Amino acid sequence: MAQNFAIQTSELTRSFPGVTAVDHLSFQVTAGEIFGLVGPDGAGKTTTMRMLAGVLKPDSGSAVVAGFDMVRDPEAAKHHLSYMPQRFGLYEDLTVDENIRFYADIFGVSHKQKEERASRLLQAAGMAEFRGRLAGKLSGGMKQKLGLVCALIHTPKVILLDEPTNGVDPVSRRDFWGILYSLLEEGVAILTTTAYLDEAERCHRVALLHQGRLLFCDTPARLKANLPGAVLAVVGPEPRRLRDALEHAEGVRSLVLVGDGVHLFVDDGRKRVPELRALLQAQGVPVETIDQVTPTIEDLFVSAVESGSGEGADGRR
Repeated sequence: MAQNFAIQTSELTRSFPGVTAVDHLSFQVTAGEIFGLVGPDGAGKTTTMRMLAGVLKPDSGSAVVAGFDMVRDPEAAKHHLSYMPQRFGLYEDLTVDENIRFYADIFGVSHKQKEERASRLLQAAGMAEFRGRLAGKLSGGMKQKLGLVCALIHTPKVILLDEPTNGVDPVSRRDFWGILYSLLEEGVAILTTTAYLDEAERCHRVALLHQGRLLFCDTPARLKANLPGAVLAVVGPEPRRLRDALEHAEGVRSLVLVGDGVHLFVDDGRKRVPELRALLQAQGVPVETIDQVTPTIEDLFVSAVESGSGEGADGRR
């Protein structure tokens, strides 16, 4: 490798009968970085994670994690990475402490190291007072946080998290991300997947996936800044009528229903606002506000999918 990446994939590909789940995927993750694989169900996120964890072999391409070739010798990397799948293997009839001890023993962590690390991680997770509680008696969010503590007990260099906050309450999500940020000082590389596009804002860089292919890869700020045209938020009491009236208006590239209105992707925000307002008035469609807004990662993803555009990891369209 030209650079010492914590994770590096090149043309990684995996197919199942009738579908290419991951299609020539290339990206890199550096130490001390939170990198997000973002996309809806079926985008190829979990398949990518399983290949990087060494539990699924790719059809072609390469994957190097923590300096180890995950295609040729995945076993060599197991003490240097941690993989937390969507359903982490907690033992519900064991207590919080007993689950942590079990995973510490698997990785040969000494009692002293286990106690020091578990105490710090449980404190960060807001779970220090629940060490004696059965895992089966924990809430969904607390189970996920316990799963993360177990996954981190052996101080891995690379952490693979597959939709770790799916279905988790907002407070637990905040605690979860707080733990991840605290790990960056240790130089840990974190790769996480999510279907929550708002969580992409928390990552240093994100790769947007759609049907196994990479659409964009960059920092959230640069991705949003490079969105062509402008995003307009149109709010009114009848969002579906707004959608129907604006869908084929001049200058509108695509649109999506959002709450009590629609988000429009237009070629020129300043020009189109008065035109669209006049169009709605002429058709008798009630509208409260039409404003140009700062685009989100979700806006970028929807725009790319609707227009069929995208760029590779090298930034080329």
